[in-house]
Formats: sequence, C-alpha cells, structure tokens
Amino acid sequence: MENTSFLYEFLHLFAGIGIFLTGCDIMSSNLEAVCSDRLKGLLSKVSNNKIVGVAIGTIATIAISSSSATTVMTIGFVNAHIITLRQAATIIFGGEIGTTLTGQLVALGMMGNNDIDLNFLFSSLAGIGVFITMFAKKEKIRLFGSVLTGFGLLFAGLDVMSGAMMGFSRSPALKTAIASINSSLLLIIFGAILTALIQSSTAMTSISISMVAVGLINISQGIYLTLGANVGTCLTGMLAGMKSDDVNAKRTSLLQLIFNIGGVVLVYVLDLIMKLVTGGSLSFGTIFEKMFPGFPHTQLAMFHTIFNIASVIIVLPLTDKLVDLTRRLIKDEPPKAKKERFYFIDENILSTPSIAVEQVKQEIVHMANISIQSFNIAMDMIKNLTFERQDELNDNEAELNFLNKELVELIIKLGQSKKLNRNDNRYLSSTYKTIADLERIGDYAANLASYARNLGEDRFSEAIINELEVMRNMINRLYLLIIDSYKADKRKVTKQIKDLHDNILGLSNLMVKIYIRRLNENELTAVSSGEYLKICNDTRRVSEHLINLIDTDYILNH
Repeated sequence: MENTSFLYEFLHLFAGIGIFLTGCDIMSSNLEAVCSDRLKGLLSKVSNNKIVGVAIGTIATIAISSSSATTVMTIGFVNAHIITLRQAATIIFGGEIGTTLTGQLVALGMMGNNDIDLNFLFSSLAGIGVFITMFAKKEKIRLFGSVLTGFGLLFAGLDVMSGAMMGFSRSPALKTAIASINSSLLLIIFGAILTALIQSSTAMTSISISMVAVGLINISQGIYLTLGANVGTCLTGMLAGMKSDDVNAKRTSLLQLIFNIGGVVLVYVLDLIMKLVTGGSLSFGTIFEKMFPGFPHTQLAMFHTIFNIASVIIVLPLTDKLVDLTRRLIKDEPPKAKKERFYFIDENILSTPSIAVEQVKQEIVHMANISIQSFNIAMDMIKNLTFERQDELNDNEAELNFLNKELVELIIKLGQSKKLNRNDNRYLSSTYKTIADLERIGDYAANLASYARNLGEDRFSEAIINELEVMRNMINRLYLLIIDSYKADKRKVTKQIKDLHDNILGLSNLMVKIYIRRLNENELTAVSSGEYLKICNDTRRVSEHLINLIDTDYILNH
C-alpha cells in the first residue's frame, strides 16, 4: 500500500469512527429522553438484592447505550448518597453486560450475504429517522425518529470503518506486520490506550469486530484488543470518581477497575495455561472458532458477551468482599467541618439528565426543609428570647445562599441538555422561582431572629405568644401539605391548602387590626410594638412564599 493510499484509508477509518460515535451519541441522548420516566422508576427499585442491581445496570446501559455513562451516573448516585457502595457494585456489573448488546448488533449487521446487506439496511434507518423527525408533530414520535437516526448512523459509521479495514487488508506488508504482533499483553495495552483515547469501549470493540471480519487480525488478537477495551473504559469512571469529594465515589471507580482488570487477568492466565498444556492448539480463539465456524465477527461478539456475563457470575457472590477490599484500599477520611454542598446532586449525574432532574427536585425539597427549620428556630427565639441556636440559623442561611446560587447555575447547565423530554424541561423552568422563594423564607427567618434580639427585655404577653404559636403551627401544617404536593408532582392548590392559607392571612390581619388596642392597653411597649408589626408582616410573607411553590395562579383566580 502506497503512503498516499495508506493515509487515505487511515482518514477513512477516522471518518467512520466519527460517524459511529455521533450515531451512538444521538441514539443515547434520545433513548434517554424516551426512557427518562422508566429510568427514574428503575432507580426507585434499587435494593440490596444483587440480581436486581445487575438487572438495573444492564437495562440502564442498554437504554443509554453506554457503560461509561452508567458508571459515571452510578458514581454520581453514590456521591449523592442515593445508593450504597454495595448497590453501586451490582449496577456496574450489570453495565458490563448491557454494553455487549452493541457488539452483537454490529455482528448482526455483518451477517448479510450477496443478496441481503443487513449493514446497508440498518444504515438506511438514518434517513428514515430524519424524515420522521422532520415531519412528526408529537414529541415521542420525533424522539423515536432521532433514535432511528442514531441507530442508522452507527451502522453507517461501521460500514465506513469496515471499508477502511478492507483497504488495510489489501496490504500484504501491513497484514504481515499486524500478524507478527503475538504478544497478548501488548494487544491488551494497545486496546486499553485506544479505548481511553476515543473514550468508547463500544467503538473499540466494533473496530476489533470489523478487523476480524475482513481478516486483518485473527480472532485471538481481536479477543485481546476487546479485553484491553474493557480496561480502557474504566478511565472515564476513574476520572469521575477521583474528582468527587466523596470517599465512596472514589471506591466505586476503583471497584470497576478491579472488576475489569480481574476479569482480563483471569482470561489471560487461563488462555496461557491452555496454550502451554496443548502446545498452542487450544485457546479461547480456537474455542470460539469451533463454536461459530465461518463467522469471525460473531465469534468475537459472542466472546465479548460470554466473557462479561461469566465475569459477573463469578464476581457477584464476592461483591461484599470486593466492597471491603475497596474500603481497605481507600480509607475513610476524617470528618470535615460543615460546609455548603449539594446533598442529592453530583456533577456526574448531569451525564444522565433525566435522573438529574429528579435529584434537583430532591435538592429543592432539602432546601425547603432548611428554610422551614430556620423559620422555626427564629420563632423559638421570639417565644423564649434565647439565642443559643443562632449559629445553626447562620449555617442554614449560608447553605440557603449557596443553594440559591449554585443550584440555579447547575439547573441552567442541565437545561441545555438535549436529552430531556418536554415535562422535564417544563419542570426545570419552574425551579428558578421556587429556589428564590425558599431563599426568601430563609431571609425572613433571619429577620424574625433579629426582631427577637431587638425586643431585649420587652417580652410579648402570653396572649401574643399564643397567637404567634397558632400562626407558627398553621404555617408548619401548610408547609407539610405543600411539600407533599410538590414531591408527588401534584402541584395544585387543594381546598385544604387554600383554607389553611386563608386562615393564616385572617390571623395576620386580625393581629394587625387589634394592634392599636394592645398598644393602648400597654400590652405592647414602644419597642415591642414595632417588632410586633414586623413579625405579623413577615410570617404572612413566609406563607405566601410557601404557596408559590405550587400553583400561585389558583390563589389569584379563586
């Protein structure tokens, strides 16, 4: 092969990889949008049952077409304390099984003959998908069209890669050079490095299948390149884990690395033993050649699937020991001083936006809990004129300010994803005002605490304290009703919520109305009278900001 021809085929290969990865990304993005509700449902079913964890990891990886994405998503879940390290292990195991589906599809695309070219037929789905996307009116149908487009591009890229491999195979010198690479270890390292560079074990496995199909490499070489891809795919998870502040997130990425390297070492040793005992006549390559004679692409795809399933079967009973090993290798860190942070969101979860939306809701509910806690601390200060919880109130205020800024920035970033469906986008657009309302409740709590300090020795009368306690209790009941409605995504103002809110407004108006009488009867002093009016006003505002968490239009129109 001349230098110019070689360069042409090399660029041809890169073009195929680009089309293939683009197809994977389009298919993954839109599959995730289609399956977002199902993914959320899967997450809610995570349990300590190992089989369930493996099943969830398998299904999630098939749904988003990427084991790397599943790993990053899982690390995000661990970091956000949604799942335990043990549960994360089983999900990662399942992800290794789910990722083999693409290899099987690639092999299936090469199963055609002179009369039927399956790869060509699958590639044509890209055009069909584009037309569906262009003319469909319903969002789900457009998403389905986009999935077809990605699926077709995946096979179009594979066809281009196969063409490049065919061009390489016409060079006797290149074939001889590749055939001379007999070092299994070298092939594993090469597969790992290339996978790390293109950040896709799916692409590397597909390239290996194409190379085997055109005879550029033999099945044994393809097996070791695929094993290397299993190691290289850990890089994404390792980067995600090491960036995390959570020690269990780091352990999760290490767990995946140990699992994948352990499987590769086992196959390497067994293959070496078989070759030594039989004088080289028996190996994993020869075994799969005999199992699927005449179909080299199927041989490699089936090896990949069987290897990953067998690895999971072997390791699954040892999950607890593997988890304990990661705990010994990465020690618990000493407790750090409290600092503002997300409790349910990790940047890694952004790789799975549909799940990230659900965690945004959890973070907002957590923010609501902080704000109502601050309100109650401030009301205790007014009641008892004791201030030992001032530091707690200050910490809450700092955390609310942090969430007000950082959560909005994260939501803006999340909203730019093309993987979200219409409902998720609609929800995200409503969160900005919700977050602002919760931060304002924290501000009013801080105001109430300052009014308590301003009272000095002018303690309110027992009658006023009782009225404020009634107000506090009604606001807490209102909060519970509203937050239950918010969590259930039934953001309607029910009659019970409306009546309670009306009662709060009524009590506030009554307290203001009898203000002059209380002042004339010396129930209020010159100092306490001003703080009394401010407290009436700010408790009323707290209830109004709570109502804003659901349907404010209902209040305005009813």
